[in-house]
Amino acid sequence: MNKFYLAFLFSALSVSSYARTAEEILKKNISDEQKGREIYIELDERDLGFGDMEVNVSMVLRNAQGQEIVKKQKNKVLEIEDSSVGDKSLIVFNEPRDVKGTAFLTFSKILEADDQWLYLPALKRVKRIASRNKSGPFVGSEFAYEDMSSQEVDKYTYKYIKNEKCGNMECFVVERFPAYQYSGYTKQVTWVDTKEFRPIKIDFYDRKSELLKTMEFLDYKQYLGRYWRADKFTMVNHQNGKSTEILWSNYKFRVGLKDNYFTKGNLKRVK
Repeated sequence: MNKFYLAFLFSALSVSSYARTAEEILKKNISDEQKGREIYIELDERDLGFGDMEVNVSMVLRNAQGQEIVKKQKNKVLEIEDSSVGDKSLIVFNEPRDVKGTAFLTFSKILEADDQWLYLPALKRVKRIASRNKSGPFVGSEFAYEDMSSQEVDKYTYKYIKNEKCGNMECFVVERFPAYQYSGYTKQVTWVDTKEFRPIKIDFYDRKSELLKTMEFLDYKQYLGRYWRADKFTMVNHQNGKSTEILWSNYKFRVGLKDNYFTKGNLKRVK
């Protein structure tokens, strides 16, 4: 997700100049592995050029008995122009009191391990997340650390399986396999809608190739006439009965975020 552009009007008009349809991809005389990759390239290209973004987030953690803990945070993302690396993101927790000031910084990579740091205000120190620990739970949720980085195309290999109905839409069903080290998943089965190329659902399979979690993307809205964002993510863990719901609100794009905001040294000061 890697290119800025000069004006909203130009980008809105240019969408149709590169966007491919589902039919154009599927009729190609290429392997199912190539088709799967082409679907994800199209998904990625339709999201190019947003520049930067900030959004308010509520994270609702539920245990197997249905008891809830709510954590509130602000997420900020900077799109990086260099296509050989991923985007940068910063999450800062505001509520409840015991996590207030906790900050999580990610520099997404492709095949190399993402650079991730967690600032813990109670300890007044920044902790680097080890590359072997990416499958660990993010702040007690059912999302893993590796789920919190940007999903760059080249992080995975792919295989197109079929088209099928998903709700009132039609979806591609595509398997994707982590190409980076230390993933907690052997594969992910994904559903992507064939019209707008938006992710709809992901099944995550653990290191024993057993179904671990299911993530759904709900209540999509379009911004700036081009960029689709879901207002709700749900992650259900089928093995422990726990779930996490993420609610997104007040999206803002092109707020002027700079690269020097996303630094390890800034983690103790951000709010």
